[in-house]
Amino acid sequence: MSMSDCAPLVQLNQINVSFSGRQVLKNVDLHIYPHEIVTLVGPNGAGKSTLIKVLLGISKADQGQVTYQRNLKMAYVPQKFHPSESLPMRVKDLLALEKCDNTYKAQIIQDTGIANLQSTALQQLSGGERQRVLLARALLRKPQLLVLDEPMQGLDIQSEEELYAYVRTLPTTLGCAVLMVSHDLQWVMQGTQRVICLNHHICCTGTPENIQKHPEYVAIFGQQRVPYQHHHDHCAHGDHAEPCQHIPHPHIHPEAEP
Repeated sequence: MSMSDCAPLVQLNQINVSFSGRQVLKNVDLHIYPHEIVTLVGPNGAGKSTLIKVLLGISKADQGQVTYQRNLKMAYVPQKFHPSESLPMRVKDLLALEKCDNTYKAQIIQDTGIANLQSTALQQLSGGERQRVLLARALLRKPQLLVLDEPMQGLDIQSEEELYAYVRTLPTTLGCAVLMVSHDLQWVMQGTQRVICLNHHICCTGTPENIQKHPEYVAIFGQQRVPYQHHHDHCAHGDHAEPCQHIPHPHIHPEAEP
């Protein structure tokens, strides 16, 4: 597949953002293509959340242009979600806000492991449960691009591994691209197809195998190498990739609660 056969879902060109005279993003170019999994990494304060907000249209850049594929559907799972104590909403009430086919909805509920949480108030969810509910709600929108900001916070190790495995299947099973902000270098090197390293500007970008060798990546994350695992689940074209049809589809089991 050539580059011309696969237009980006979203393009950010020469994005600049400043707060109180401090430049947070400088001349950032970013392209996300259909069916690829991209991980955004960088130190704290590098501008990752600002970049995500610009991409989603939540914030405006001081300079630069954001271009979306026509009728692009996006969904977002934020890093933190604190429902108001005065809002008596159960999980099933939150999911009911997203209109979709009942069969599809039942499948997403099963896959994300939240079937037993339907009558639970949002305020009573653990951090891990809340993240799985938010992921389910996002997927009910049938997005072409799913944006995840540190989605593994609050999950136990088994649930984290299962959620990572599930995310890897999404380009194939649901046809959506995934952009994830993550500090988990194990995921970065073994679960993603393209890595973007941000430190106010894009320091480097490329495959997990190559990114670990880049001097600016090493300056931020150190010399420790994480073994790169090539999954053979995509066909490279340009600097993006399209998954094939051979990825298992795990079910996320409810996490063990103390």
